[in-house]
Parts: sequence; C-alpha cells; structure tokens
Amino acid sequence: MANGVRSNGDYPSIIKSDEYYNRALNLIPCVTQTLAKGPGQNVKGVAPKYLSRGKGSHVWDVDGNEYIDFLMGIGPISLGYCYPEVDNAIRAQLEHGITFSLMHPLEVEVAEMINKIVPNAESIRYSKTGADITSAAVRLARAYTGREKVLCCGYHGWHDWYIAVTDRNKGIPEGVQDLTYTFNYNDIQSVEDSIDEDTACVILEPFVFEAPKDNFLHKLRDVCTRNGTLLIFDEMWTGFRVATGGAQEYFNVYADLACFSKAVANGMPLGILTGRRAIMKLLEKDVFFFTTFGGEALSLAAAKATMEVLKKKNVSKHLATIGGKIKNGLNKLIAEQGMEYVNCAGFECRTIVTFNASAGNPLEMKSLMQQELIKRGILWGGFHNLSFSHSDEDVSYLLSAYKEVLPILKTAVDEKNILHYLHGEVVEPVFRKTSNFNLKPKVKLV
Repeated sequence: MANGVRSNGDYPSIIKSDEYYNRALNLIPCVTQTLAKGPGQNVKGVAPKYLSRGKGSHVWDVDGNEYIDFLMGIGPISLGYCYPEVDNAIRAQLEHGITFSLMHPLEVEVAEMINKIVPNAESIRYSKTGADITSAAVRLARAYTGREKVLCCGYHGWHDWYIAVTDRNKGIPEGVQDLTYTFNYNDIQSVEDSIDEDTACVILEPFVFEAPKDNFLHKLRDVCTRNGTLLIFDEMWTGFRVATGGAQEYFNVYADLACFSKAVANGMPLGILTGRRAIMKLLEKDVFFFTTFGGEALSLAAAKATMEVLKKKNVSKHLATIGGKIKNGLNKLIAEQGMEYVNCAGFECRTIVTFNASAGNPLEMKSLMQQELIKRGILWGGFHNLSFSHSDEDVSYLLSAYKEVLPILKTAVDEKNILHYLHGEVVEPVFRKTSNFNLKPKVKLV
C-alpha cells in the first residue's frame, strides 16, 4: 500500500522513481531540467524523484505515494495544482489554438491587467522564463545608460552576465566575468563602495528571506538615482505573493525595471518584464528582445485567470496568514524542545528552516528533517512555498509532523551522530558561494 499523508509505518516505496532515474542516467545531464528539483536536493534513497500528478496542495509520485507539497513547483504554483479557473481558461484557449502567425488579443489584455496591478509597469514585454527577463533587463539597462557593469544580489538565472559570479561559471569568457560584481543584502555601504560611473544597473531580489533593514531598499533607490544607475527588482519570488503588485507595492519603492515569472500563471511558463516607458521604448528598435513563444496564448490565458483570482480572493493575505501560523507554530515547537540551533525565518509567504552549524552539519540536519517529513507524507526542501490551496488542515498536519520529527533530530544532534539516523544520502548545496564574493574594489561614490 502506498504511503499517504499520515504517520506511515515506513518510508515510501520509490521503485518506479528509481526506474525512471536509472533510465535518465547518462541520457539527461544531471538527470534534471531544474537543479532545485533534482535528486541532489533530496535525500537520495528515501525521497521520491518523479511526481505524476497534483491537486490543490497535494501531489502523488509515480509510485502512488501522496504528499502535501510545500515546494509547489519551486514557486510557480501560486493558487494550487489543477486550479479550476486557470485550467478552464487553458482548456478554453486550447480549443482555439496555442501559437499563432500574428499577434493574439491576450497579449494586450494581460498587459493591461499588469499595467493596473504592478506599480510603475508603464510598459510590458513577455518571454518564457525568469532568466530571459532578467537578462533582457540587464541588456536594456546597458543600452539606456551607455554603461557596462552590473551589481547584483541574489539568484538571477543561468545567463552569462549572472552565472559568471558563481562557482558554476565554466564556459563564461573572462571578459564577461569582469563586468558583474556582487554586493551584500542590507549593506548599503557595500553598494556605495562598488557603484561607479560605469555601473549600468543594480539588480536584486527585494528580499529572499531576510527583511530589509534601516530602509535599505529606499536607500538603494536613492544611491542608484544619484549615480544615474538603473534599479532592477528581480521579483520572481516576491511578485504576486508578498502583495498582488509585488515588492514595489509592499515596500513602496519603485524600481526602474521589474522582472516577474513563477506565480503569475500558476505553473504555465511566462516571464514578464515591466518598467518605465522611457527605458522600455528602446525595445522598439535599439535593443533586440523577441521570442517565438513570447505571445503563446495558453500561458497568457492562464496568467489572465490567475491574476483575476489573485485580486478577487486576496491571495497574498491568505499566504501571509497561513505562513504566519507555520512560522510561529514551528518556532514555538522548537523553543519547547530547547533546540536553539533550528529556526524558521522569512516573510510569511515563503519561510525557511535554518540550522546553526554550532550543533552539527546543517545539510545533515536538513536531510534528517526532510527524510522524516517525507515518511509522514510531506514534500519539503527546507522551505515553505505556499499556495492559495494550502489549508488550515494542511498547516495543522504539518505542525503535528514537526512535533514528531523535532525530537528525532534533537536526539541525533545530542548523540553527535546524525548520519546514523539517515537512511539515504545527504542533500547537496545548489551553490557553494552565496555572499561576500566577487565584490568590486572600493571606489568613491560620485
């Protein structure tokens, strides 16, 4: 009998998952299309590798095991799997066609909606992925300012200009690597030390998990304005989640360009570049950014339906409410166990569980917690990525599972032998470098 959302007697059977995995070896590089979904991010030997279907906040793997999903497609599933309004819109459009030989009215209709929802979205352009959009924004910033260098903070996709500053930068020309530098979040001094007369743009995620402190985003806006540098918000995670209009609405800070994907189409592939008309006007001739599938109608129909639900049902409020219950409830359980080395942090719409290295290897602790949650029917990767379909019942069950799992982790830590309790392989980091690297030599702010 397949495992369900309950205290199962054993870990899930993953025979079919492993069969697919073995077929993928030596056929698909890294066996995955998305690094965060790959087997390195899950306890190999225990965690499922392939999912076959989803409904609401629940998913089923290819072996038939059921889980409450707190990954939600690594972000795109904002309303829930098979959400009726969205799926009906896709089916209705499918009856008329997917991609056409001329433009489609949905290109205009969706742009009009975004213009009304997203602050400062004076112009809109579509593509398929977040990396497309952030790269287009950087190219646009360089064209508009006549400058070349980029300062970034966070994760911005696989394209050369960004991945050059990570430890996965093989194949990137050295000259490209010398054009991008990082700065540290909530450290305005690191920006002022780096920005100069050749800095085209500063691009960052408005927040990842840490909240802006001491008006950091407002100060960043001022520094960029003073230096003639464009400010770009990468809102792949914050857009349509922290507020319907994203971080610009939530923090009342306007970027020159803002990049969206993930939550806007509830799982359909769509990236959106928005910004000031004076800058975006360069896309008409001077800056080339056109794609065959930019106006693909199924994704636009999904986006239109998704945004209507986001507004009508105040989805961002729901995410904040249930996310707050998870964060507060889990931290209370942690305190009751006296496990000061574990913490749940972040904005309520997307929280993270962190592990302090003073108690042991954080990846080992994360792996053990993931393993035990999977046994109890919870798909978890260290985060709580929430959707509108997550219910109070889901939250209550998650907290009850944490109540069972935390003592197991505590015992393993107290015994200084976490690996003894692991039945699979320890999860891997996606990137080894996340801050304080490729910092630009200090210069005086002009």
